[in-house]
Parts: sequence; C-alpha cells; structure tokens
Amino acid sequence: MIKREITKECVQLLREYPVVTILGPRQAGKTTLARSFSEYEYSNLELPENRDFAVNDPKAFLKQFTKKVILDEIQRVPELLSYIQVSVDETNLNGQFILTGSHQLALKESIAQSLSGRTALLHLLPLSISELNAADIKFKCFEEYVFSGFLPRIYDQKQRPLQAYSNYYQTYIERDVRQLVNLKDASLFEKFMKLLAGRVGQLVDYSSLSNDVGVDAKTIKNWLSILEASYIVFKLPPFYENFGKRVIKSPKYYFTEVGLLSYLLGIEKPAQVSRDPLVGSIFENMVVLECLKARFNRGKVANLYFYRDSNQNEIDLLIDNGAELTVVEIKSSSTYSSAQFKNINKVSKVIKKITEEYLVFTGEKKIFSNNRLAIGFEQIKSML
Repeated sequence: MIKREITKECVQLLREYPVVTILGPRQAGKTTLARSFSEYEYSNLELPENRDFAVNDPKAFLKQFTKKVILDEIQRVPELLSYIQVSVDETNLNGQFILTGSHQLALKESIAQSLSGRTALLHLLPLSISELNAADIKFKCFEEYVFSGFLPRIYDQKQRPLQAYSNYYQTYIERDVRQLVNLKDASLFEKFMKLLAGRVGQLVDYSSLSNDVGVDAKTIKNWLSILEASYIVFKLPPFYENFGKRVIKSPKYYFTEVGLLSYLLGIEKPAQVSRDPLVGSIFENMVVLECLKARFNRGKVANLYFYRDSNQNEIDLLIDNGAELTVVEIKSSSTYSSAQFKNINKVSKVIKKITEEYLVFTGEKKIFSNNRLAIGFEQIKSML
C-alpha cells in the first residue's frame, strides 16, 4: 500500500475533533486511508443491508458499535449525521468517528447543519507524484505520468491504465451522475465529457458548450456543478482584487484525475501525449492538480487561482497565502528561456503582493535572483 501524505494531518485532527470527514472522488483511496486506523470498526453504507439498517433504525445502527467507527460513503445516509451529533455530544470524546464521502454538495450541507464545530474536513485526491516517488514508483517523463494517471488501484493491482479509466468512467462517473440527475441520454453526457476534456484549462463558455452538446446552458451548468461536487473536475477561479473591469471573471475547469482526461482525449499510449495538440493544457492540468493535492494533503484549503485581464496578460496559477502570493507559469517544454517569465514580469506590476515566482516545466531546476525559480514538475511539492 502506498503511504498517503495526508495521514499525518488526519492523525492530528482525530486528536482535535470528535469526527473527521474525508471527502474525495471515487477510488481516490478514502476507504484505504480510513481503514489504516485499525482500532476503528467499519461499516460500508453502500451495502444495502447496512444502509437499510441505518435509515430505518439509526439509534440501533450506531449502538451496535462497541468501539470507534468508520462510516464509509456517509452521503448515502445523510440523516445519520444528526444521530452522530447526539452521540459525540454525549460522550465528548475526540476521534470517535471517521466518515468518508464522495459527493460533497449535499453532504457539506448536511454536515453544516448537524456537525458544525464537531468535524474536521479533509479532501483526499488521487496519488501525487511525490507519493509515487516515495514508493519508488518513478516514470521517465511526464507523458507516462499523464497516461498512467494517479488512481491507487492502478498501482496496487497493476492495472492497465486505458482499460482502468474506461471502467472507471462507466462504473463510477456515469452511475453517480445518473443518481444525481435525470440523465435520459447517456451519449449526450459522454459527448459533453469529451468536449470538456478538449477545452481543459480554457475559460468556460457555457453557450458554446451547450450548442456543441445539444442541451441548454442551464443543463451544462448543472452537469458542471455535479462533476465539481463529485470531485471529477476542479474549478479554478480567477484572481481579482479591485482590478475593475480589466479582469476576466470566467473560471477554468481541470480534471482531478489526469488519467481520466487522457482517456477522454482518446490517448492510448504515452507517446501520443506529446503529439496531442492539447499537450500544453494536459501538462498544465497535471501541475495545477499536483499543487491542489499538496495543499489538501496538509489540511489547507485550495486558495488556487489564475489571472487574466482584458489585455490578455495571464498567469497560469496563483497561490494565495494571505499576505503573500506565489505565481506560477506552466510550460510543457524541457528548455528554459527568459521569455517564459514575460507574463509574470507584466502582471507583477499590477499585483503588488507577489513574493515568489516560479516556472514549472519538464527541464532541470534553475535558481535565479529575486525569489525566482524554474523547477521540474516532480519538484512541485517543494514549491508549496
């Protein structure tokens, strides 16, 4: 089993809160992480008999456990949260429950109502490059990381990535979406997913997507919100602080699993990644998500943004650390050129609190003056 970097934060939170809730996409490793705490009993609410028991007699369901307990896929029985609240208030002990969930929209609302102040939230995404490297799993190039993706099961079970992501899409994504929306035509949704993959990292245009898919813009927005709530995509918002009308305010979307993105783009082997016209966007997707994983694994909120103004000045990624701001340019090339910092040079005149400037590319690390560095994509964790 590959050790997860978020474990340290989870251990600390179990000392501080009665409940720790682990949220994340399907197959990201939530259950494996939770069950690594062997002193906890376990119940999977995906199982119909467990779910029926919890729904029909929640008090008896909870009383069956004699020790601390893991409740897997808690979004299946959100009404159980009120009874968990009563239980933790009566015992007043930390670390009583570990909950996991793979759909955050309804679950977060239920948690806010029932477990406010009683639970800590952790967001677990698929494996990071640093986690793979720590397990001595290393690839020669970013194309191999992209094609193989980061789902733990691919590495634990030595699965073939192409088949694994085909099954992942059909088994989890289509099934979960059907549970959440009235999906009458699965082919339309698949068309939407492939079009979304083809526009990864671009400013979202709801009207253009709706015209190309053949559904209205309201449906497109609804599908995107469900994909985001299910951790299939990550919405990167624009950064603006009193910049007025000069700043673009449409978000961008990235896939939380770049292996799924590769599958949706029809990539069947690593060599095709570098030949794909979207290679720059694919690399950008990987880098943005590695930054997100690094922050989530430390228990931090995302605080990731991009910047673009009406003059087409753009920064791929901004990391807001309160009084400090880190800016990142992302390039899929292996060679360095000072021109790769030109956007940062322009934007740094507008945004005054920039303290660190990075170029992430596929080449070797280079250190410059004035807190400016060029680093390889495997070194992203050191940037955060």
